[in-house]
Amino acid sequence: MISIKQYLEQPLAEQPPEPAQQEPERIEQVQQQPAWAAQPQKTGSNGRGENGRGEEEPRLLLPMAVAAYRSALVEMGNCGLDACPVLGEELKQGLLKLGEGLGAEISSKAVEKTETGVREQLQTWGRRTAQHYRQKTSEVKGILLVMARATESVGERDERCAQQITEVTTRLRGIANLEDLTEIRGAIEKSVSDLKTSIDRMAAEGKAALDQLKSQVSTYQTRLEEAEEIASRDRLTGLRSRLWVESQIEQSLHAGAPFCIAIIDIDKFKRVNDEHGHLAGDELLKKFAAKMRSVCRATDTIGRWGGDEFILLLHCRIIEAQTQIDRLREWVCGNYTVQGSSGSQKLRVSASIGFAERQPGETVKRLIDRADAEMYRDKAASKAIKSISAR
Repeated sequence: MISIKQYLEQPLAEQPPEPAQQEPERIEQVQQQPAWAAQPQKTGSNGRGENGRGEEEPRLLLPMAVAAYRSALVEMGNCGLDACPVLGEELKQGLLKLGEGLGAEISSKAVEKTETGVREQLQTWGRRTAQHYRQKTSEVKGILLVMARATESVGERDERCAQQITEVTTRLRGIANLEDLTEIRGAIEKSVSDLKTSIDRMAAEGKAALDQLKSQVSTYQTRLEEAEEIASRDRLTGLRSRLWVESQIEQSLHAGAPFCIAIIDIDKFKRVNDEHGHLAGDELLKKFAAKMRSVCRATDTIGRWGGDEFILLLHCRIIEAQTQIDRLREWVCGNYTVQGSSGSQKLRVSASIGFAERQPGETVKRLIDRADAEMYRDKAASKAIKSISAR
């Protein structure tokens, strides 16, 4: 299997000359051609090779290879997001931009540049991810050390108290040998006083150790909660991450209450990136997400599904969801202003939305697939209406 770069650098097959007197030269040329070009072609009525390896193959194979390469980059980004939600989104967006850089006019230089960019993205993500998990491991070790120190402190305290109690017990045994009541009374009073002092010290040390342990655990708990909050958020838009929304859908599924899922896709978003730059596209995503957040109810869960797609979890029946979706569409679709590569740009933005209510016994995947299919139907219907209007 050859790479895209190698394919581009491979010379195209020349057509063999027809005159019979040039037959030796023709054989030499064929031997220098790629293996697939040297095979005899059967020509049908349409003038193309019937065995699928005609002169159209180079032009058809290249777009397919580029599309497959882009798809592989997208999947690498998704895997990075699953492996480390905190850092995976940045990797995903970086790989997506590199894939989009492979346009229609592809060249060997462009492919080489993309391969270098992919390598750098993966290496940077790998180093940062390893550092991130080392830090998390260090925090867990810190918690364990705090617990170990607390246990050791309690053990030392108990040992001191046990020694003091042993001394009091020994003294009490010695009282039995005393015959003077005054001495007996004095010995008992001293023993009781020592015992009370020991118990009071034990209680004070125990409270101090417990307070210190609570303080240290609280500090680590706060840090862990902050890390979990960061992991549950999409880095660009501030909405909930895909993994977090999926966990909420699973919880709703087990709860048994009715709910709906909506998939929202910004129409022709790729054109924004191509014409105005990726920074303009990122700004549009942030503004679109902010409008979604402002129109949705407190009980709704909004998340970024990936790229220019968003997901909405609505805790209601399909009829109520329809009303909410209509409000959402009216609110988020409209005019936006972003800073493009050539200055401020005004954009007219529309979105395709599909939603579905969870049916009894239905899995999360099946529910999301239905909502996704509805979104594509909505997109197709919108294109059809615009086509009719253009006529």
